[in-house]
Amino acid sequence: MNITPLHLGSLHPFEQALTLLLAFGPFAVLGIVVWVRRRQER
Repeated sequence: MNITPLHLGSLHPFEQALTLLLAFGPFAVLGIVVWVRRRQER
């Protein structure tokens, strides 16, 4: 039995933006928080 994932086609531009936001958003927020905290400690 061969089970292969089905490809549903290319993503809509809105879906691409949402995917990028979900993938890289937390790292961007973490970078901003670290930058702000280091600035406050000076």
